[in-house]
Amino acid sequence: MTNGPRDFDDEGSAATRKMRFLYALRSRGVTDTRVLTAMEQTDRGLFVRGVFSDRAYEDMPLPIACGQTISQPSIVGLMTQALNVQPRDKVLEVGTGSGYQAAILSHLARRVYTVDRHRRLVREASEVFARLDLTNITAITSDGSFGLPDQAPFDRIIVTAAAEDPPGPLLAQLKVGGIMVLPVGQSDTVQSLIKVTRLETGYHYDELRPVRFVPLVEGLGTE
Repeated sequence: MTNGPRDFDDEGSAATRKMRFLYALRSRGVTDTRVLTAMEQTDRGLFVRGVFSDRAYEDMPLPIACGQTISQPSIVGLMTQALNVQPRDKVLEVGTGSGYQAAILSHLARRVYTVDRHRRLVREASEVFARLDLTNITAITSDGSFGLPDQAPFDRIIVTAAAEDPPGPLLAQLKVGGIMVLPVGQSDTVQSLIKVTRLETGYHYDELRPVRFVPLVEGLGTE
């Protein structure tokens, strides 16, 4: 007769964990209701494997396969908030990684295309997308620095790896009025998260905050 109380305790701890998770996001500046709802609907624990799985609900970056990381939730939230995704938008994500960011975007956009240079990461993320029935995500193994010309232009582009400057092909694939959010800077120094808005006459740049991301690497990975 211990199943009932134990189940109740598990539900209680899960509710408490979710409340703390959302509080941490708000306290770090993630205030957009749609973004918070999308993050509440996306269980980060499904995207963290192995020895770090018990830390999935902490606000910290964690290692994943292929020498990559899953970003800390507050940075994911702030980037998503800055992207200002609308329900009819077509979004390109460069750097699938664990798939966590793409899953959040899937709750906000009409269509999400996510690319990564590592086949293993695309395969594992796709498995999670299928399990969650996220049918509006297309994951592709590709050199993300060139974007996806066949699907361009995009309403929104998000890059989860740092380049020295916004890649020209990605700027070209952004619609007029579109927004791109990405980290820029040398990989061994503090980088800046910037928001690029494409105007009729060019591009407008806003610097948001210092960040640290893995570098954006050209070419395909070995696994």
